[in-house]
Order: sequence, then C-alpha cells, then structure tokens
Amino acid sequence: MLAELAAAFPQVRDTFAEASEVLGFDLWRLVQQGPEAELNQTANTQPALLAAGVAVWRVWYGQTRICPAWMAGHSLGEYTALVCAESLNFPDAVRLVAQRGRLMQSAVPEGEGAMAAILGLEDHVVVGICNQVSAADGLVAAANFNAPGQVVIAGEADAVEKACEAAKAAGAKRAVRLAVSVPSHCELMRPAAEKMAQLLEETPIRTPRVAVVHNVDVGTHAAPEVIRVLLAQQLYSPVRWSDTIRFLHDQGVNRFVEAGPGKVLTGLNRRIVKSCQTLPVYDPATLDIAMEKLA
Repeated sequence: MLAELAAAFPQVRDTFAEASEVLGFDLWRLVQQGPEAELNQTANTQPALLAAGVAVWRVWYGQTRICPAWMAGHSLGEYTALVCAESLNFPDAVRLVAQRGRLMQSAVPEGEGAMAAILGLEDHVVVGICNQVSAADGLVAAANFNAPGQVVIAGEADAVEKACEAAKAAGAKRAVRLAVSVPSHCELMRPAAEKMAQLLEETPIRTPRVAVVHNVDVGTHAAPEVIRVLLAQQLYSPVRWSDTIRFLHDQGVNRFVEAGPGKVLTGLNRRIVKSCQTLPVYDPATLDIAMEKLA
C-alpha cells in the first residue's frame, strides 16, 4: 500500500506516523509487512485506509495546490473527505475510525452476519428481493449502491444466502459472498451507531472548507451537529455512491480525482457517468498522469 509514493514523498510516511502515534503501534509497518490477518481486522483496516487517503491528498495538494469544488467518500472514505476538507482533525478521525471498527465488529457475533455483491440486476429488483427475504427469513438489506448493476447486500448470514439464491433466480449474473465478517450499512449496525454517536458528540467537528457529499442523504451540510448525526446514521444506512456521482455530475462536475491506495472508485464512476473522467492517484506514475490531465 503506497510504498512507491512513500519512497518519493515524505508526507506519506509522516501521515502514517501521525496515525501510529494515536493508535499506539506502527501502522506503516503493518500495511507493508503484515501479518495480513492482523491488517484485515477492521479496527486496523479502517485507520489504514483513512491514513492512505489522507496521505495521497496531502501529496496531491502539496504538488498541485489544486483544491476541488466538492469532496465525497465511499463509506469510511467519508471520514477521509471530512479530514481533507478540514472539518475533522486527522488524529481525531484516526481515533474515531479505529473505534468504529471495534464497535462494528462487536455489534454482530462473527459468523452471524454476511455481505454479498449482486451483479447484473437493477437496484429496485435487489431492494425488492431483500424486502421479500426479510419478511420471511431474517434481515437483509441493500447496503451499497455502487454502480448500475452492482449492489452489495448485508444482513444475517442465512438471509443473505437466501437473497443470493433469489437474485440468481431473478437473472443476476453473479451473487458473490464477500470475505468480510461485519455486515456493514444495515440495521444490525444500529447498536454500534448509537455508541458511535456518543463518540462523535465528544469530537470537535467544524464546518467543512470544501462541500462534502454525505453517504446517507447525498447532501452537503455546514452544521457540525448535522454531520455528527449523519456519520452515526451511516453505519446502518446504505452507501448511495451512484446517486452521489450523479449528483456531482448534475452540479457540473466532470472530473474526479480518487485519492487512496487503489482505483476501485475509478471503475465504479466510469459505469455511473460514462462522460466523466476519474483520475486515480496512488503512486508517482498516476500522480504525474493526473497532474498532466488537470494542468
């Protein structure tokens, strides 16, 4: 994760060092050397992804001084966006997302929750299947509206399995269980959200300097008290990424820069609004390309 970028820009290691001081262990060593099982614990994965996104943003802004008109983040990435928009202090965000991971993990006993990606069905069809299964067999809901034909569902493990079977019967190209132990963005996370709300109340939050589009309502908000509520609700509400990109496109946005350790959102964005350009930045080569395109 970001090894090449770190070799060229000290901001990367510096950002991970800040996070490590908060966490009490060497986060950079963990993302570079593992062990993988420890990195995959959500209480570690979430700070790692936060640090990666903030590190790329710091490199990007340090090299270009180009500040976007809007920011957004997918799920955990919303915290990254708020840090980059100077609404949240980075150390506070590290504490929050580490605790967010612990609360999510403890909300549902391991093995009782699941998530799955449904490919090839329209959003409303997936929602309908989840509603039918939930009425008869336990809780399952649409968790991530990632792109046209790609919806992630989450809930109780047996209900997710039944929803996958129903999706295949309805013509889904694939219905694939994800290798996660936490069923994010569904009602099973409400207990975690209630505890998260208490932590957010204790955390300083300012009006963002750049408008941040939130996952829950695809809106932007200046009031810190509203931002706190939305960050808590995010845990049990679906991530409306397709709507977010369409909203930004409707505001006149036609270029996006993805700041993070890869290019997952770049692929999703291309499917949501084909006329938009998304430029991922995660190593020196992609940074050079993005700088050239936006010069």
